[in-house]
Amino acid sequence: MTAHDVDRIDHSVLYTTDMDATAATYEALGFTLSPLSMHMGSDRPGGERRPMGAGNRCALFGRTYLELLGLFGDGSVDPWNIRPLISRYEGLHGCSFGCGDAEAVERRLREAGLSSSGVLPLQRDVETPGGTATARFEAVHLDRALTPEGLVHIARHLTPELIHQPRFLDHANGATHLHSVLLVVDDADLEATVARYARTLGVAPITEGPRHVLPLDAGRMEIVAVSAFGEVLPGEPVPALPYLAGQAVAVKDVGAARALVKGNGFTVRELPDGFFVGAAEARGAAIAFLEV
Repeated sequence: MTAHDVDRIDHSVLYTTDMDATAATYEALGFTLSPLSMHMGSDRPGGERRPMGAGNRCALFGRTYLELLGLFGDGSVDPWNIRPLISRYEGLHGCSFGCGDAEAVERRLREAGLSSSGVLPLQRDVETPGGTATARFEAVHLDRALTPEGLVHIARHLTPELIHQPRFLDHANGATHLHSVLLVVDDADLEATVARYARTLGVAPITEGPRHVLPLDAGRMEIVAVSAFGEVLPGEPVPALPYLAGQAVAVKDVGAARALVKGNGFTVRELPDGFFVGAAEARGAAIAFLEV
């Protein structure tokens, strides 16, 4: 694997139909969130950008981030067919990887039989200290038939300075970046899923205990068989397979983060290098805090 055109997990995507409650939960977990920003996008290259029935608030770290994606309206506007995903459960149903050249990534993924979307335009208005500005992106979507875990795409930021504004980068829990996203699959699907992500990201997987890890310059994708999931996040349920079960952020001081999270009423469960809050309390996906 020598492509190296995908350099990071740009952001995770947690879907919710109750943005107010989800945002309040993540603020109580110690994250500073950006204001609500509504999405405009096209379902084909060069197509007209239209409202997507969705808007987000984000915990931003300067290069990576957590996205809380709220679904709004009656569901009649759903260009990416997201609502069937959340009919199973609300939580993580998406992951976006970052790149510097969307055209090159699109060409490689198309030739590998992994994508037929082309390079898609996306934009959303964001508030800045100088007024409203339009953040712009390019995205390449993996074919949904190949990603039963959710909506997976590779994105290029055209205006990153509008997203990662300095005023949003400090977090009470000391979070510094998105460390990893965890995918749980049926044992019979493990080998094929790891191979698919290796082809998608252009990196060779490594094995760390029960985890099969796809390491990037910033962040990593972790895949685990359901039979070994209890070794990774003890006591967590599995509502469906495949299941994007959780995400982890790196923090400056895990003891301080633990005190804040526990003090705000969450159940803290220990890990060898930190702790986590389970999906039941974190709006559908476990979140771990690690000192790395």
